[in-house]
Amino acid sequence: MNKLDSKIPEGPLDQKWINHKNHMNLVAPNNRDKIDIIVVGTGLAGGSAAATLAEQGYNVKAFCYQDSPRRAHSIAAQGGINAAKNYQGDGDSTYRLFYDTIKGGDYRSREANVYRLAEVSANIIDQCVSQGVPFGRDYGGQLDNRSFGGVQVKRTFYAKGQTGQQLLLGAYSSLSRQIGKGRVKMYNRHEMMDLVLVDGKARGIIARNLVTGEIEKHSAHAVVIASGGYGNVYFLSTNAMGSNVSAAWKIHKKGAYFANPCYVQIHPTCIPVHGTAQSKLTLMSESLRNSGRIWVPKNLEDAVAVREGRLKAKDIAPENRDYYLERRYPAFGNLVPRDVASRAAKERCDAGFGIENNDTNEGVYLDFSTEITKKGHESAIEKNIHNPTDQQIYDLGKAWIEEKYGNLFVMYEKITAENPYETPMKIYPAVHYTMGGVWVDYNLQSTIPGCFVVGEANFSDHGANRLGASALMQGLADGYFVLPYTIADYLSADIRTGAISTESAEFTQAEKEIQDKVDFFMNNNGAHSVDYFHKKLGLVMWNKVGMARDAEGLQQAIAEIAEIRKDFWQNVRVPGDSAMNGELEKAFRVADFLELGQLMAKDALERKESCGGHYRTEYSTPEGEAQRDDENYKFAACWEYQGADINQEVLHKEELIYENIEVKTRSYK
Repeated sequence: MNKLDSKIPEGPLDQKWINHKNHMNLVAPNNRDKIDIIVVGTGLAGGSAAATLAEQGYNVKAFCYQDSPRRAHSIAAQGGINAAKNYQGDGDSTYRLFYDTIKGGDYRSREANVYRLAEVSANIIDQCVSQGVPFGRDYGGQLDNRSFGGVQVKRTFYAKGQTGQQLLLGAYSSLSRQIGKGRVKMYNRHEMMDLVLVDGKARGIIARNLVTGEIEKHSAHAVVIASGGYGNVYFLSTNAMGSNVSAAWKIHKKGAYFANPCYVQIHPTCIPVHGTAQSKLTLMSESLRNSGRIWVPKNLEDAVAVREGRLKAKDIAPENRDYYLERRYPAFGNLVPRDVASRAAKERCDAGFGIENNDTNEGVYLDFSTEITKKGHESAIEKNIHNPTDQQIYDLGKAWIEEKYGNLFVMYEKITAENPYETPMKIYPAVHYTMGGVWVDYNLQSTIPGCFVVGEANFSDHGANRLGASALMQGLADGYFVLPYTIADYLSADIRTGAISTESAEFTQAEKEIQDKVDFFMNNNGAHSVDYFHKKLGLVMWNKVGMARDAEGLQQAIAEIAEIRKDFWQNVRVPGDSAMNGELEKAFRVADFLELGQLMAKDALERKESCGGHYRTEYSTPEGEAQRDDENYKFAACWEYQGADINQEVLHKEELIYENIEVKTRSYK
């Protein structure tokens, strides 16, 4: 096992990346076609990486479990992508984006990586515009920006409420070009089942053809994992139902450290849970908090009346509404970071002021009436409409909202059968993004030589909480502008290696282990479906490793998940045969979720502080804010796999050193 070395370059913060690039080893263009690279996952991070590496001349094999890279969960990132271009002239800069990201992550991220992210962010926008991504523009044709939580500038570029989809189409067009040139061999409907190590280096993967059921061996000189986050360990989340941790977890079990697994982001603007049969949750973009105001009834009797259906939101006078984010955080208001907004919503609902009537009382209002009126007046002035009627003001304001967010409102109405222009949206926090992931050094390489991890699958940039619109930024930064440089430094030693054989003992053994697991699942005549166990795990995770955690609940979670794991391996039932079998796919993924869930609880139990999305009720201020312990916990918790028993996971610490900013209590008041 390699020593935990972050490989942060020496020198001033703003010179680290450029100096590092200037002194890295290269692979000459005439040698790149001698090198094979596997990319697992073809969302924004994986798709951009595969396209860029192929453009450079490497032989790329790209794998996705979907029927097309266009199905990647990246399309669900609706609201926008951050970049420090300061088009609005409101004081933004590379340093301010860097500082906002460090602060938003509650001072639990690596300084050098975050600065590099801010530094290359501007290049992403230029790249995407050249691909034809239809970013929103102002009246004069300039690219438009809006604000997201945790900042006081406008730096978020957007394409209505479809930003992730449009960015993915841009990356996919680049990927498709390389597929057409033969530089990328695309493996759709294939899932990585294991990583193969030869002489301690990542040299390939075992994949399963999800159509035929065939187990396949694929070799390469390096493997890139870009498989996204692990939010579906909670069963209900805003992630696509196929999103999983398996690729990242498989490399963890082969020696890659897993960092900060307890750092999970709860997004504040999700459509509330509506029943026990629900299989996933739907996110309403954070961009809506630019224009919507979040509130609950000020009077407890009004909240009860709303839940019982005796009172409607529009009938509650403004003076009887508690705009609690504006009240508690006047400087940022409705645009506080996600973890802050989520905890505030939970506090109001726990106090009895929730408005949803689904037997949980978990819901608050996201109201656009103020913005509709404001923009209606502005539009009337622009159109020289003197003394406009209330209906004209409403129509003009609604048209402005529709232009900015129209598809989000359509989506909400289709799901809830309520018109959000006339009735405030009902929202409540839900599991969304995972800041934890595979530990990587400055070069995005895991503790396994030759195994690189990009995008949400790694831990590197967001600390304990991710700012909105930064996921797309990180994915494309890693894929387009970081990995193609750093992987060359590693591959420069492989130009004389030649093709990697798949006939070695390591590949044969890995293939047999996967086939044995397939045979087990197909022949185990248990009593319960895979979803039965996944739902049980999800309830434990949400109730005891969710928005609020304490030592007793975490200890219970570890023990309860152990029982679910035991029951799973004895009583899981997978119907059908091994070809085209979604239940078999889920069985492998849920087996990994069960192991990960225990590690998340263990990591949360060990971190005796509150920071970002990790909120321990024992470590909070009297006002209910997170209370860090910088003296004892200013580190990334990096777990090394030593065996199936959770107690065999070994903790290593990467101390977080801040040389360019002052670490202080995070405040948005």
